[in-house]
Amino acid sequence: MDDGYEGVPLSPEAVGPIGFEMQIMDEGVTPSNDPMETEAPLPPPPPPLPPIGFESHEIETDLPLPPPSSDAMYVNIQQEPEHHEKEHCFNCDDDDEILLWSKDKRDKLYQKVTHEEENTSLFMDDGKRRVDYVLVYLVDTDEENENQKKTWRENFQRSLEKEGLELEVTAMKSKVKPVVPINKLLKCCRSSQRGQDKKTYYVKVHAPWEVLTKYAELTNMKMPLAKNDMIEHFQSCWSKCPSPFDIDKEILPEIPDYFTAPFTRSRINQFIMQDKETFFSPAQRSLLTYQILLRAVFEDVGDPARNKFGIKNMLSNKSYEAAFPLHEGEYKSEHSLLTEGPRNQRHLLYETWAKPGAWYKFQPLDHIRLYFGEKIAIYFTWLGYYTGLLIPAGLVGLAIFIYGCARMPFHEASNEICSDSAPGNYTMCPLCDEHCDYWQLKSSCIYSRVTYLFDNEATVAFAAFMALWSTVFHEMWKRRAAEIEYDWDVADFEQEETIRPEYEASVRRRRINPVTKNGPVEEPYLSFTSKLCRVTSSLWVVLFMLCVVVAAVFGVIVYRMTVRALLYAVGENIIRQRAGIITSVTASVINLIIIILLGKVYQFIAQMLTNFETHRTLTEWEDSFTLKMFLFQFVNHFASLFYIAFFKGKLVGRPGLYNRQINDSRQEECDPSGCFIELCIQLGIIMVGKQTFNNSKEVVLPKLLNWIKSRKINKAEEKKHEKVSQWEKDYAMDSMPELGLFDEYLEMVIQYGFVTIFVAAFPLAPLFALLNNIIEIRLDAYKFVTQWRRPLGMRAQDIGIWFGILQGISKVAVMSNAIIIAFTSEFVPKLVYQYSYSKNSDINGYINFSLSVFNVSLFEPKSIPKVKNIELFGNVTECRYRDFRAPTEPYDYTLEHWHILTARLAFVLVFVICIWLLSWLISYIVPDIPKAVKLQILREKYLARESALESELLKNKSHHNGMEGKSHSSDPHSTVNGVRERHVDKTTPLY
Repeated sequence: MDDGYEGVPLSPEAVGPIGFEMQIMDEGVTPSNDPMETEAPLPPPPPPLPPIGFESHEIETDLPLPPPSSDAMYVNIQQEPEHHEKEHCFNCDDDDEILLWSKDKRDKLYQKVTHEEENTSLFMDDGKRRVDYVLVYLVDTDEENENQKKTWRENFQRSLEKEGLELEVTAMKSKVKPVVPINKLLKCCRSSQRGQDKKTYYVKVHAPWEVLTKYAELTNMKMPLAKNDMIEHFQSCWSKCPSPFDIDKEILPEIPDYFTAPFTRSRINQFIMQDKETFFSPAQRSLLTYQILLRAVFEDVGDPARNKFGIKNMLSNKSYEAAFPLHEGEYKSEHSLLTEGPRNQRHLLYETWAKPGAWYKFQPLDHIRLYFGEKIAIYFTWLGYYTGLLIPAGLVGLAIFIYGCARMPFHEASNEICSDSAPGNYTMCPLCDEHCDYWQLKSSCIYSRVTYLFDNEATVAFAAFMALWSTVFHEMWKRRAAEIEYDWDVADFEQEETIRPEYEASVRRRRINPVTKNGPVEEPYLSFTSKLCRVTSSLWVVLFMLCVVVAAVFGVIVYRMTVRALLYAVGENIIRQRAGIITSVTASVINLIIIILLGKVYQFIAQMLTNFETHRTLTEWEDSFTLKMFLFQFVNHFASLFYIAFFKGKLVGRPGLYNRQINDSRQEECDPSGCFIELCIQLGIIMVGKQTFNNSKEVVLPKLLNWIKSRKINKAEEKKHEKVSQWEKDYAMDSMPELGLFDEYLEMVIQYGFVTIFVAAFPLAPLFALLNNIIEIRLDAYKFVTQWRRPLGMRAQDIGIWFGILQGISKVAVMSNAIIIAFTSEFVPKLVYQYSYSKNSDINGYINFSLSVFNVSLFEPKSIPKVKNIELFGNVTECRYRDFRAPTEPYDYTLEHWHILTARLAFVLVFVICIWLLSWLISYIVPDIPKAVKLQILREKYLARESALESELLKNKSHHNGMEGKSHSSDPHSTVNGVRERHVDKTTPLY
């Protein structure tokens, strides 16, 4: 082992107290209570080795690595490392002789040692038992704290051994330090000097076969029962055709599909098993081991209800620094995957999934599931499915934009605005008080043409298309979810809900569980009154924070009004002409900054509130936290957009009687071409800007941390002339965020809101989302494979509460797009003019129709222009503004205004009803579960029933032969149709 230390199995005879694991208890060595007093004799250090190259750091070499075994890519089989004699020493007394060798000879040595040590570091010291979990701790410099932690560790590890787990503890001076996130860097630097010379203790945990089978049965883990003989029957012709998006099957062979059944030890011979050591995949082994770690007691107070237990508590009280399963070796190789094959499953995932060059390939979802578990695999399945369905949406949105570009030169309304004659030379009323001049309508020419790119006749059809698209997306995802639920054996999965340690610590009241009746053991109980008080208090804080968001939006509105007035007061004519666009862009950037900053604050507050509510289970905690964060982020991202879409320019008033209720200033007005372009600018800046910021952060930060880690490991290997073990490398990596996949889901759900709620204002939103997601998939894959410690392979049935949130967003999107088209765009007024007021049934003359006339002598004193070049417009007697009002006092609304308002309300009603009816029809026609899945479920139930009957027949035959109890272990339960059925013995085991 590294530094000359060798891991020693834990046993009362061979190992001293925690803190002295590496001191072998020989007769001549007496354990001491002071770690500094006694040092056991250490074995002599191994012969020095030359520096060894490692795959994450490029080295100069021309020789290939030894080809891995063909079984290195496991489905249900994985090779154990073979142990050879250490031929790499060659009886060399020092490094000088090795340095005299040729470069090729040295590279052969380095690569051979690297490959051997990479394999052996995944196993215990005997090279046979696999390391299923690693616990890491340091000795605290505070003696009092260390004594308490040492006691807890001893008790905890003793509990693990009582459950059958096997432990080895290896102590070594840390050659590499953990890489910490930037937000923890300062804290790390303050404590690094104090603990830089500490030894790091690695507790390697192995779960024997008996333990794995026990907990696999208790958790109803499904295992292969028979090969699926119905797959080829349901394969279409298209699936057999080669595709450039498929990964080469020689590189990534298909994983066999099996019918499965809940594992039971009494029927173990009926399951497909080639080797006991590889029957459970490494991810399954780690998950089963974690079930024991969650329940191991470290402080027994005599009352089971008040015992302290679980690895989470041990991590929170710093008895352990980290707990994680191991990665499967290095993820890089210097040689081609085609010629040499994969080194391990991690390397295979990097080359076929996480590598940027694989961006256009389908994701290897089954292999992701094998390595990371169902919960993470389901996230990538959903993200990939969502991205795939964005392709038609993005293409249609691009077509709408191209249609607008092609039709823009022929748009009659824009040509009228841009003409040098009427109405282009109409004198328009000032846009602000005093400092704004009269202006000609043709100065808004660029705005009108750009607006038509997005606000054209095809926009309505695209909004309807996207509303139906969202329905199709939900229905097709239900079908896809049903497929993966069956394929990955989570269709009837119900994760065992354990009490959160925080809940147990904070709740003092106890009672017997009314469901399980597990008396006399009592469990924590929070009364309804206490829950109501906590939730109500939390709700008030949530409402207050939502008001803060609205206040921030209000502040941006005031900024718009103030800056616009100041820009109009500037003497430079070009600045005054561009005051509107400058104000919109700067306000959007400020709003983006507010969104990013407040997002961090909201996350902290949401966690604090959710902890205050004291939820009993992790699922309840996650659901409550998710709803809070989504409400915060939804309002944070969309409040300014809702203001522009639904309120801006609607309550301005009219010349001579402006609305001045805010800061005694005129409210913002829309350009004569409408507020549509401003909504498009705001949406584009927030959506694209936030995606760019997130992707930049996810690219730069992992690269930086990876570079720091590579330098540390490289220096350590060169200094010590030995390979850094896998558990040390993984400990040096950053862990997956505490909130798991929450941030990833939240980012995509907010993006889904941009794509659906305001798609009528920005048809290019699906295209930008598609491009972002193509990058996002590979960035997330890169983080999971290369930057983070291997996360626990947790199971899940679906994306959970996020699906309900997505459905809610889709319903809001239908109403939002209907209102945007009706009240923000010019679609309905142009339609009314074309078919009710136009002489030629076209929109020639629409601009003149949509403008009203005002007598300038009736201006309020503060609204009269007081600029220097007022004489350029001559003697102005009237000006025009955007509204449908009478040309004389009292400037009431005209009949056309009420005609258009009625048409707008009718459009909203018809649009919403039609879309909802079509959505209901689609959901009714499309079944939630594909026919192929239904048939395979029936087939699996049939095989499970036959297997159970066969097991009963064998038991009866053994009974008649007088051999019952010798051939099979007694089990009062059998599994029929996936359900545990009670027999004569009515007792039920307590899990």
